[in-house]
Amino acid sequence: MNAKACCKHDYKQKLVKRILIGIVGLLVAFGTVVFLLWAILHPAKPRFILQDVTIYAFNLTAPNFLTSNMQVTVSSRNPNDRIGIYYQKLDIIASYRNQQITLPTLLPRTYHGHQDVTIWSPFLCGNAVPVAPFLEEGLSQDMNAGLVLLNIKVFGHLKWKVGTWISSRYQINANCPAYISFSDLTKAIQVGPAMKYQLVQICSVDISRN
Repeated sequence: MNAKACCKHDYKQKLVKRILIGIVGLLVAFGTVVFLLWAILHPAKPRFILQDVTIYAFNLTAPNFLTSNMQVTVSSRNPNDRIGIYYQKLDIIASYRNQQITLPTLLPRTYHGHQDVTIWSPFLCGNAVPVAPFLEEGLSQDMNAGLVLLNIKVFGHLKWKVGTWISSRYQINANCPAYISFSDLTKAIQVGPAMKYQLVQICSVDISRN
């Protein structure tokens, strides 16, 4: 290889190296900008409120079966001024003492713009759901006492949106306590055969990386 060809080869190597360094530098700069934006605009968790619960059926039958039919109204608010929220998949259930008592109901996919509020009113149903004997005993006692604590739970996935940038997927879990009084009916409104309880109960919300 003559000197001219050798110099040409070295020039190409240096050019490729410079291009690679430039690409890596651009990627690092872009990542730094995204990180700084994320750090500055660190999102606040969405706020969930359980507004009401309408009970159509809530019956415990022998030996250990619970039938429940209810409609709940849940609102979600995006408190962020510069960050949007994509709810990719959300399910909602009712539970008693950490045991699920209704089938999951899928909520519609939703995009929350800045300060947006969305309200859902799904039906939750569980027909002859078997419960553990100790739960059946506790539920019987609670119903006889006239006050039952249910938990309305929303869980699924979300993504954050800043400008045109969309984050990776996060897990969201919201837990809304619902105190249902079966003895003091002055706390409920009769709606046909059902009883509607106005609660306006703030829910706890946990968000974690998926």
